[in-house]
Amino acid sequence: MKKLLQISLALATLFGASASVLAKDAAPAATIGQDKIAMCIGCHGIPGYQASFPEVHKVPMISGQNAKYIAASLTAYAKGERKHPTMRGIAQSLSEQDIADISAFYEKQAPAQTLPETAAAPSAQVAELLTKGACVSCHGANFNKPIDGSYPKIAGQHADYLNVALKSYQTEGNAVVGRSNAIMAGQVKQFSHAELKAIAKYLASLPGEL
Repeated sequence: MKKLLQISLALATLFGASASVLAKDAAPAATIGQDKIAMCIGCHGIPGYQASFPEVHKVPMISGQNAKYIAASLTAYAKGERKHPTMRGIAQSLSEQDIADISAFYEKQAPAQTLPETAAAPSAQVAELLTKGACVSCHGANFNKPIDGSYPKIAGQHADYLNVALKSYQTEGNAVVGRSNAIMAGQVKQFSHAELKAIAKYLASLPGEL
């Protein structure tokens, strides 16, 4: 009887531990990510916070952004495919699981709201630029519903950040500025800086999920 009791207690302990592990594994990545964003909130957690290096602009809004896009961006910073000293240092300190958890956390921060299916009409000049760049084909008709999660939501994003981001795809041979993306580079290299600024201003004026 004593031996049977010992076996029963051992099994109870084992099942209890297993249940604990399963519960931990089942915890949403968005919840886990909350414990890993300490390095993020110093910039992205301050509304309107402005970066000063390597270029001056408001840091992008990432709450509500697609997790797949955030993960791809962090990975690109870690590899040096996106050049930004601060972001590269942070991204290189993260494991693949950290990146997945942080990305899932921020995606879940989207505000509950109903947005129009199509964006407000731009000026004739901007409409021509958007058509030339085929922006809708990837970022969606309202610029909040990209055709794939690896593309960002861009409606309502800070205009100065969008402008800097777009110009970075044109930049080559710079140690601290530039983004390697053949598709985006091919699109933005058609435009002058003034035209990119006009596109960024229009996109920033739209209602967004960020």
